Amino acid sequence: MLTAQDLRGVIPALVTPFKQNGQLAEDSLRKITNFVLENGVHAIMTTGGNGEFPHLLREERERVTRTVVEVAKGQVPVIACTAACSTMEVILLTKDAEEAGADAAILIPPYYFPLNEESLYEYFVEVVANVNLPLVIYNNPLYTGNNLSPALIAKLAALDGIIGLKQSNSDLGQLVEVIRLTTNKFPTLTGIDSQFYPSLCAGSTGIFSTAACIVPKQMVELFNAFTKGDHKTALSIHNKLQNLNRFLDYDPGYVQPCKKAMEMLGLPAGPARKPLLPLNKQQKTQIRQTLVDLGLLKA
Repeated sequence: MLTAQDLRGVIPALVTPFKQNGQLAEDSLRKITNFVLENGVHAIMTTGGNGEFPHLLREERERVTRTVVEVAKGQVPVIACTAACSTMEVILLTKDAEEAGADAAILIPPYYFPLNEESLYEYFVEVVANVNLPLVIYNNPLYTGNNLSPALIAKLAALDGIIGLKQSNSDLGQLVEVIRLTTNKFPTLTGIDSQFYPSLCAGSTGIFSTAACIVPKQMVELFNAFTKGDHKTALSIHNKLQNLNRFLDYDPGYVQPCKKAMEMLGLPAGPARKPLLPLNKQQKTQIRQTLVDLGLLKA
């Protein structure tokens, strides 16, 4: 099982590949998993937002995690997103992930209904008490509608069984405040690619990354340069990758740009599952030009 000390580095939020008929493409998932492993990622996250978890059946979520675990063969930890609206369903999904071989689970707060801090705290307390996997908190207020304040995150960090945080809040200052409140003893990773280098400078231990599905090698090089104290190289890579990251931060949504970029690079990500629509011609042209500018495609 994953420990807090091991929650670091570049962790791709893996896409879930589909066939043209919308069915799960397990062979493609194996190829994509091998691709990120070969490029040195430190762990893999399955069935998160970039993995289209709201559009997956319960059995598909288990199959995705089990497949990635089988391919990874213990080389890196596998962290399964087991998010759902109800506490009961989250517990069931987390037990599925454990049976599939995941090393940890990652949880957003429940979404749809607005919840106060007491409800949010009790939600995590109840999940922790009823599962065996270590849990990573995943704060993504734009999509959940329920922000976890730095003070609440610090309170949750004191619970046995919670080992770290994925902070997908556009306010970088909230990540900095979490690190201050937890005295830098609670692994805090950004979930926003454009924040990667700045978050490392603030004390983050890494990133749960959409971009790492497309450019895992470059993301790992950035992290390695930073950990060696080579800020000039790390910042240079970050600024170069920002040309891609801008397509992966919320507008027009990150799933379709990620999958299209992967497809252009020969990675079998497949289409996004409906109701997500394909990118328009202009968006595809812009993404292709970005990959050309990064030297990943020929003009």
